[in-house]
Amino acid sequence: MSTELKEAVAKRVAELLLEAQAIKLRPEDPFQWSSGWLSPIYCDNRVALSFPGTRTYIKHALADLVQTDFPEAEAVVGVATAGIAQGALVADALELPFAYVRPEPKKHGMGNQIEGRLEPGQKVVVVEDLISTGGSSLKVVEALRAAGIEVVGMIAIFSYGFELARTNFQEKNVKLEVLSHYNELLKAALEQGYVSEDQLQKLTEWRQAPDTWGRVG
Repeated sequence: MSTELKEAVAKRVAELLLEAQAIKLRPEDPFQWSSGWLSPIYCDNRVALSFPGTRTYIKHALADLVQTDFPEAEAVVGVATAGIAQGALVADALELPFAYVRPEPKKHGMGNQIEGRLEPGQKVVVVEDLISTGGSSLKVVEALRAAGIEVVGMIAIFSYGFELARTNFQEKNVKLEVLSHYNELLKAALEQGYVSEDQLQKLTEWRQAPDTWGRVG
């Protein structure tokens, strides 16, 4: 996918996620993540699945990303739980096998962590919906590699663009490609009137220091 096309896709995906309210922006009334971080943004890309036009656009954009950046992929793997639906849609569009990986092995039945049929040496691309620090996504990569499966890369709908995530993916030697990202989201939000210039400043400050943003003292 060319740079120009990637930029156009990034803009359109940001607009679609805002329209579907899959991404919500509340600089004055921040959300609290499970990590304890305060955040002016909340992203739940599963909401996009409820909008056929948005769902179809994202599906084809992700499939195009696989074909251009990871053409050697022989199967698609979703990250449980949010990446399962997106991964299955991409696999169907590309007519490739699909599997998904749980955060940990089941405690009953066969005790599987990898659900589906993958073979050692098989080349796979992992599909995630959202990248924050990358920690949970990279655990999936570790599980696949432990099973002898070759991970050629990971794709995602959206990334916050944290430096920590970039470092984590580099350390694990995993190539990451995303459809859209935080900087593009801020531009789209301002252009579409979702935020004011003052709110944009707060949103920009959050990305610079998300672990301390919004805390007093």
